[in-house]
Amino acid sequence: MKNGSYFNGLSDLLDQDLSSYEYFHSLPKNIQSEIEKYDLSSFEEMQHYVATLKNG
Repeated sequence: MKNGSYFNGLSDLLDQDLSSYEYFHSLPKNIQSEIEKYDLSSFEEMQHYVATLKNG
C-alpha cells in the first residue's frame, strides 16, 4: 500500500490492504471495537487513532 492511500471505510481497507488487516487483527478486541466505531479509511488513520487510545 502506498502511504496516504485511502479506502471506502474500514471494511474496504481491511479487505484491500494486508498490512492494515494484519495490524487490525493484532490489536486487542476492545481497541478493534473502538476502531470499528469510527470506520477509519487508511492505515495511517488507524495507527494514529490507536496511539491516541493507548496514550489516554
